[in-house]
Amino acid sequence: MKKTLSVLGIAVVIVVIVAAIIASMNTKPSNAEKVWDEQMTIGNLDAKNYFIIYSDLVCPYCLAFENAIVENEENFKQYIKENDILIEVRLSDFLYEYGESRPPHSRYSAIATYCAKDEGKFWEYYDEAVTTVWNDYFKSSGKSGFTELNKQKSDYWTKIGEKVGLGEEFKTCIKEEKPLKEIKENAAKSSKLINGMPYYKFNKFTSSGFDLAGDWQDVLMFFQAGLES
Repeated sequence: MKKTLSVLGIAVVIVVIVAAIIASMNTKPSNAEKVWDEQMTIGNLDAKNYFIIYSDLVCPYCLAFENAIVENEENFKQYIKENDILIEVRLSDFLYEYGESRPPHSRYSAIATYCAKDEGKFWEYYDEAVTTVWNDYFKSSGKSGFTELNKQKSDYWTKIGEKVGLGEEFKTCIKEEKPLKEIKENAAKSSKLINGMPYYKFNKFTSSGFDLAGDWQDVLMFFQAGLES
């Protein structure tokens, strides 16, 4: 009798352990666990849909996509609310680290944006930078503006910060390149996950690139593909 009870006890323990393993395998990590930096997100952290944009602020195709969103900000916010979407921007100096031409402003722009983030102004700076760079270099010139942008002095990004109220602490952060380690680490992580720039992971839908003449309706096509995936 004791032997039978012992065997049953062991069997119960094994069943419990197996059930726990299966349960853990079926438990998906939360959005909060997957996000690199909550300050670079917009939407509900517990949203049903999780959309990631890998970007670099000197990439003309990235800016075409992101400028279409900035120009339609109210529609964008309403869309992600109605469709329960969390958007995360994974910005880095990817083109400087891994691009053929190593554009210096890829790094300058990333440092400035992370310095703004460290003061709690990521979205204010990011949106202003997207609009400014797009209008200054890519709206009329297309991808040829890339060369002209990378001829500019590094203080181009500091001036954008001034527009959104960033002051001496922001300038010191840029001068000392305080967030550089974090930026390089994020670029390295991105290099293992993406193919092309910009790169999107919208739920199970992945894609790269964007038409320089694209507009809000084209952005919605990408978003819809993510929702349907």
